[in-house]
Amino acid sequence: MNRWVVRGLLICSVAGQPAMVWAQEDDSVDKAREALAKQADDEDSAKQLEEVFQSAEQNYSLQKKGSHALTYSFDYAYTGDQRLDLNIENGSVRNLDIVPSATHSFTNAFSYDYGLLDNLTIGTRVPLVVKYDTEDELNIYDLGDVSLTARWQPNPYVPGKMSTTLFTSLTTKTGVSPYEIDIRRQLSTGSGYYTIAGGASLSKVLDPVVLFGSASASYNTPQDNLNQVRGARLLTEVEPGFGLSGSMGFAYSLSYDISLSASAQISYSDETTLTFSTGEQAVAQDQMTGFLSFSLGTRVSDTTIINTSLGIGLTEDAPDFSLGLSLPINISGLKE
Repeated sequence: MNRWVVRGLLICSVAGQPAMVWAQEDDSVDKAREALAKQADDEDSAKQLEEVFQSAEQNYSLQKKGSHALTYSFDYAYTGDQRLDLNIENGSVRNLDIVPSATHSFTNAFSYDYGLLDNLTIGTRVPLVVKYDTEDELNIYDLGDVSLTARWQPNPYVPGKMSTTLFTSLTTKTGVSPYEIDIRRQLSTGSGYYTIAGGASLSKVLDPVVLFGSASASYNTPQDNLNQVRGARLLTEVEPGFGLSGSMGFAYSLSYDISLSASAQISYSDETTLTFSTGEQAVAQDQMTGFLSFSLGTRVSDTTIINTSLGIGLTEDAPDFSLGLSLPINISGLKE
């Protein structure tokens, strides 16, 4: 049997995307690799896959009860776009401004997971975001949107069977809101609203390949009492639309030390309604976003796997491309 090194495969996420889609759907890759790894110590596991398959106990692919995992990840994303600022009054165009935009985003994130039960893992992700807009020569260094997650595996993992994990998350608005800044002089690091999401991910081992997929839905909370200048108007309320997302892909083990994965993700964001102080409303149309990711996992020691990834935007609303890196942080004080 091939020895797998699919722990730690990464599909990079993009900070500040609507409906926290990237971070949650990337969880499907985690489930794929977790289905093949030792049940205790997560990323630190160096035991063979055969030992898991031969275990007589009930095995779950999440964190074992009482165990901890701390992971560092770095993501870079580039987005080139043009912003349209349009104001129409009484059928006449009062203000029209097309502003080119080229944004570089760097996200340093620390993720912590704790095994509450053998089949229930809770965690948090804290991103630190750096952004540069080369067209307007703007930059920002600040906290991003902190997220809380819970993952539950209803049934123990059985070799040869489909593994199912249910997940839910709450993404806060700790980052700098795009609705509370001077859009001509400042950049944001967050979405500007709370997001509640839930979904399921599936994985199946077909040695030497793992197939995985996931689907989720999210609700974004409306925001009021705003006071943002948008062209010649004052923005007072924002009602974000709901979000839907799905992804699928596969992971392939080249050897005990090298693994590859590829996945595609598609996300839908419903229309967003903007309300201004005059009572006027503007509707930002719904969006469909596609993203393609490739990942490489390399074992550099018995306890460390370094993961690199490349993402390519498939639609106009997606980032043009992204690069990612992640690795576990081994701290003896976090071990059982």
